[in-house]
Amino acid sequence: MPRKKKVEIDSKLQDKLDYIGIDLNKIPRSIKQYTEISFRTIKGYDEKKYKQYRFINVNDIEILISPTNRVDSIKDKYEQALPLAFYLDNQNEENIIYHTKFLQLLDKVSIRDIQKVEAEQKRILKSIPFKVKYTGNYLWQIYYSKTSEKYFMIVTTEDSDYSTFFYLLKKKIENNANEKIFVPISLVEYEGKVLSTSEIKDIENYLWLFTKDYPLIYETWDKYDEVSLNIIGETEIFDEVKTLYKVNLKTPREGAKFYKLLKALFILQTEIPHYYKFSTNIDKNGMLEFYLDNTQIKYEILPEFIYEQYLKSVSMKNKANSDFNTLTSKIANLQVLSDELTKEYNQKEKQITTYLECKKTFFGKVKYFFKFGKKTKTNGVDLKTSKPHTEENNKIKKEKFKLEERNYTIFELEQSYKELEEIEEKNNNLIMDINALKLKNKNLKKKIENATNYIEEINKHKKSIFEFWKYSNKDAVATLDEGEEEEINVKKIEKVFDFEDEFEDFGIEADKVQRNKYTDDELDSAFIASTNTIKLLSRMNIKIAENKEISEELKSLKMLKERNEDSDFEDEDFNIFGKIKQTNNKERTLGNKTHRESPRDKFDILGIKKGLKGLELKRTLEKVLKNINSALQKNGLNEDTYVYKVSTEKLDLNSLEVLSLNLQSELEEVLKNESEVNKLYLYKIKLPKDTKFIAFTNIIFYDNKNMTLPLGMNISEKILVDLSNINLDEINKKKINKICFEDEDNDFSNIVMKSIMVKELEV
Repeated sequence: MPRKKKVEIDSKLQDKLDYIGIDLNKIPRSIKQYTEISFRTIKGYDEKKYKQYRFINVNDIEILISPTNRVDSIKDKYEQALPLAFYLDNQNEENIIYHTKFLQLLDKVSIRDIQKVEAEQKRILKSIPFKVKYTGNYLWQIYYSKTSEKYFMIVTTEDSDYSTFFYLLKKKIENNANEKIFVPISLVEYEGKVLSTSEIKDIENYLWLFTKDYPLIYETWDKYDEVSLNIIGETEIFDEVKTLYKVNLKTPREGAKFYKLLKALFILQTEIPHYYKFSTNIDKNGMLEFYLDNTQIKYEILPEFIYEQYLKSVSMKNKANSDFNTLTSKIANLQVLSDELTKEYNQKEKQITTYLECKKTFFGKVKYFFKFGKKTKTNGVDLKTSKPHTEENNKIKKEKFKLEERNYTIFELEQSYKELEEIEEKNNNLIMDINALKLKNKNLKKKIENATNYIEEINKHKKSIFEFWKYSNKDAVATLDEGEEEEINVKKIEKVFDFEDEFEDFGIEADKVQRNKYTDDELDSAFIASTNTIKLLSRMNIKIAENKEISEELKSLKMLKERNEDSDFEDEDFNIFGKIKQTNNKERTLGNKTHRESPRDKFDILGIKKGLKGLELKRTLEKVLKNINSALQKNGLNEDTYVYKVSTEKLDLNSLEVLSLNLQSELEEVLKNESEVNKLYLYKIKLPKDTKFIAFTNIIFYDNKNMTLPLGMNISEKILVDLSNINLDEINKKKINKICFEDEDNDFSNIVMKSIMVKELEV
């Protein structure tokens, strides 16, 4: 067999080979050996969607190398793949081209990259990541052949990252019989040890209904070869605030319980959506929870829950039947009245027609007098004299729904509510018919009244029958559209500010108002309100601030100024330039627009200097507070507006408060700044139209000396409100949990559960 002189290895490659532990001239037998693998490729299967994660012994994985790219089809990759031994062989001339490619792959990898994979696997041995998958999981192209009962890795040569390949090779050379790695397996279906594939598919659809997010579902085998089903996704917990959740099902029984719970709630919410809409939350372990109103629904209480709901449906059906009888009786009475009123109006119409015919002759007038000359009833029909239409008249017999002392099924509950829905639909139709009859009778009464007045004046004027119709109908109420329901004592729905659609316009309009109405001092003071000093100002506003707090604020401001200037600031008694600043026309960008304005400086506004005393700062803050209260009166909300406050403490409803128009950014800001605090308060406040406020618009943060500042709220999404002027009541509260990570960029970071008490307030 032809031979060739061995390929020269440079020092860098040799260092990597030494780290891996391989001598290319003495390849271990275990690496050279290769068992033929029979593998049938699957068409249309997404390689990126993993369904199994396993701990696999490194010695059970064959390595194949393919001159393809990772994104190529598995068919192409597999058909062109060769065993690793071909690429390690530096003795046979026909394999030199493969061996050279192996060295090229080795050249692309760094020892540091291999060490990173090794450190990652060591962490997984201690604990599988919360999300199961991890950043580099796509680098493991590991497949399983059912026919050969063998795992194999395909290394594609047209990629850039080979850290996983050389890590696996290193472990195989070490030949530790117990060495395992945690990897995703491509192109395999669920084994169905916990739930079947069809049940898992159902769960994906069920969870989308409740969370509006398709979950990722993996079967995971731990290092002891125990399987569990992991369901990971996101769910909304309050006003578009979302959190991760994780459901870990370890046994078929746990899987069956979770599946049956989801299926039951799914049926109720899809089949009878008018009565059921379930919300979600998570527990302290990140497990998904389901709620109806404020009651948690668990699998263990499903029979009791179904029984209670069936009892509720029976009660509602009995009431709906009672309402049906009442409404039927009412519409019958109204119909009787309508018939009487129609008859009386027709008599009036006949009377005027007869008169117009009879008045032409003397004998005709005599005939009209004897027929209509007697005093006629002019006040319409008296309900007291008309025979009421009662339930006995209707002879309506409705069997009362009864409840048996037994367990009920979801199907029976569903049917019960559908019966209720049918009765309520009939009642709604009756209500619309009643409203239509009320309107008809109201118009008939008015027409009869007008007709009576017309007849009384009939001898005074020459009138036609057409004038009679026009006159009698002149006060008629417009007929309701078909199916329209009369509204009685219904509160008018006011338009509410929508952040997504209206924030940009809101910011521009608020900025226009504040530029036109605020004085320079008020703008400076509003800027101070946008800083942390607002906490002290708020306490001063309700006269509870102590001199010690002012001294601490002064000390904090002085230290902050020193840090900002990175040097001692001027020790002068008087600034001869006042507010005149040296400008360099530096261009800045706001909202994709450039400007040349200077930012406001809180140290200048508050006169912070080295020799400033606490009493002097107090006087300045009192002026600032006066300006803020003056500015607050110059701008009011154009519509009802929801605002939000997230804090580590309860909200003082008598304070000056900075509130956010954007819940997401408010929550993210607090979670970032208060990362060590695990208990938070979230306030959702509905401010009524005309509430006085200061918006933190662009003019609050920059002066506009050069008239180049763009309009809007490009820096802040917050406003300042004096809550002491608003009578707020708590209308709802709930506790929600949100999963955060100690390090969002680290897949192996510990999770932190944030407990958030949500309180909704309205006037």
